[in-house]
Amino acid sequence: MAKILLLGSGELGKEFTIAAKRIGQTVIAVDSYKNAPAAQLADFSEVINMLDGNALDAIVEKYKPDYIVPEIEAIRTERFYEYEKQGYTVIPSAKAANFTMNRKAIRDLASKDLGLKTAAYRYATSAESLKKAVAEIGMPCVVKPLMSSSGKGQSTIKKEGDIEKAWSYSQEGSRGDVAEVIVEAFVNFNYEITLLTVTQRSGKTLFCPPIGHRQERGDYMESWQPAPMQNDILKEAQHMAQKVTTGLTGCGIWGVEFFIADDGVYFSELSPRPHDTGMVTLAKTQNFNEFELHLRAVLGLPIPEITLERIGASAVILASENSENPSFEGLEKVASSPKTDFRIFGKPTSRPYRRMGVILTHDNLQGNISEVTEKAKMLAQKIKVISN
Repeated sequence: MAKILLLGSGELGKEFTIAAKRIGQTVIAVDSYKNAPAAQLADFSEVINMLDGNALDAIVEKYKPDYIVPEIEAIRTERFYEYEKQGYTVIPSAKAANFTMNRKAIRDLASKDLGLKTAAYRYATSAESLKKAVAEIGMPCVVKPLMSSSGKGQSTIKKEGDIEKAWSYSQEGSRGDVAEVIVEAFVNFNYEITLLTVTQRSGKTLFCPPIGHRQERGDYMESWQPAPMQNDILKEAQHMAQKVTTGLTGCGIWGVEFFIADDGVYFSELSPRPHDTGMVTLAKTQNFNEFELHLRAVLGLPIPEITLERIGASAVILASENSENPSFEGLEKVASSPKTDFRIFGKPTSRPYRRMGVILTHDNLQGNISEVTEKAKMLAQKIKVISN
């Protein structure tokens, strides 16, 4: 059986580990803190700073994995090129991991090299250069650290007085040692989607039914599948997703995000791994959830098709305060609701707005997606994260 080195062991890594253990694979879970969600289930676990290239090298040398699977952004990804030269398989590939862990690389690839439609953008490396970038882009505009996740460090500039605060917040939320930010023109979109895209060793690309989502503070609050949209718009998004994933090379699942506006489809971002909005697939909306699809693509197992089995939605359970030993109130209210499930991630600590779990709701294919989503949102509000 394969030996998988999982770099990042949060809730997405936990579900990937569950999928791997179900078919007998060996998982080494690596994170920056003890008892991370995936580490609770993996065969082995390690705690290192993954921005320390020497520490990363030592872990690879110690375990000699068949597959190196990154789950977070804050990794010394340039080391991946050397690992590939040594004969290791990086998922999706060293190129993909390097480009997508940094918003500058992926945006320039999409816009300049591949010609995909994106929001107008600039880069800034200081508060002063941010002011210049905002003047060129115009307000409102969005500021994001080049390396961050779950919306950390992201803010919207609506007036001159927001610029200094946006710069300070971007530096607080940045992951890794990259201080640069991207400044994006605000796209007046009608809705946004995640298009989970699966690339396989055979060269065949598959698409999951589109997932709609709503964000706050740059982080997803609810997601639903399928997202209602016109077929020609979906086909355009699929074409763009295939173009960018082919350009990045490699196999696995990709979370490709798009804005859908009156004037067309805009490429937004891309993650080379299971996507947080894709947790809706845990509601068994598809024949395989996104973690199972990622695993099969990693291992080179053929995936003949992806089918929509029922509609579903997810809504996040957020913490409101710091705790070293959080517990949960209200789970019985969720458990008593039909066509409902939930996941508690098992994170050992909480902080304001930290994602601690997710509510999952579903209905048959004739059901109402708005009602299923509102139900998930309502039930998520019944769960309280208690500080102990």
